[in-house]
Amino acid sequence: MSAGTAELDAAGITGRPLREAYLRCRTLHAHHGRTYYTATRVLPPEHRPGVHALYGFARWVDDIVDEPPPGTAADEQAARLDGIGADLARVLGGERARDPENAPVLSALAHTVDRYGLPHAYFTAFMASMRMDLAVTGYRDLEHLREYMYGSAAVIGLQVLPVLGTVVPREEAAPHAAALGEAFQLTNFLRDVAEDLRRGRVYLPRDVLAAHGVDRELLERCARARESHPRVRGALADLVEANQGFYRRAEPGIAMLSPVARPCVATAFRLYRAILDEVRAADYDVWSVRHRVSDTRKAAAAVPALARSLVARSLRGRVPRPRTG
Repeated sequence: MSAGTAELDAAGITGRPLREAYLRCRTLHAHHGRTYYTATRVLPPEHRPGVHALYGFARWVDDIVDEPPPGTAADEQAARLDGIGADLARVLGGERARDPENAPVLSALAHTVDRYGLPHAYFTAFMASMRMDLAVTGYRDLEHLREYMYGSAAVIGLQVLPVLGTVVPREEAAPHAAALGEAFQLTNFLRDVAEDLRRGRVYLPRDVLAAHGVDRELLERCARARESHPRVRGALADLVEANQGFYRRAEPGIAMLSPVARPCVATAFRLYRAILDEVRAADYDVWSVRHRVSDTRKAAAAVPALARSLVARSLRGRVPRPRTG
């Protein structure tokens, strides 16, 4: 029996089409979200499929925006997003997707949304941010960027929160979950400046760049030369510190989670924050290497977390069972 099949059995997910849909989401999550996927392995098996469905859906749509087939025009990408958005509304309303290509991921997502009672507005906000990527190529300041990150990252934290469970009222933990989603995404933006430039986008706030005498032309020069510049290093240092602020706002939320979920999120927290350590240790060189946490370091974080999770399961019980309706 595969690990994915065992997770579905533990979650009580039956029916071949639905199980295959969840396995599709699990594959997407494993391929695109390697750091958080490692952390998800610490969760009790019955709660992993819900996380896979949410992250798998997000990565699937994000790929349509970021990795279109060669020669795909922006209006074709927009039409594809519109089709997914329409089918998303249908499946969340209890109907079937019209496009067979959309059906597997959306059916697993709809099942998770219903199971955990997730607000549909989270997914509307996510799709709106994905459409922004087709038109917006820069952000004037951090608050402008956060308008985008609400739909692309904060709502992901809010979606996952009911799957993980909390020991406080959910609304108390929600701001910390949203901050963690933003923290993770801003880390990605700092690591992937060169990659985003190739797609025509700069997610680094213009006011911070301008304060250090940095413009898009200088960033593109760094990307071509695969080496940094003193002014760029200064801007990145300021943004790394801003990123640390999101992690500081997120951290109190870990203790608000169900005991068996804390090791998972704590592991993801440490691994993602470690990417910032790698960027700083490289003197903010994000041009010659894509910073990542080594597999050895991931294992070193995940194994003790798994032990803590197992102890929590035996001593304090499991995350409250999700709705079955």
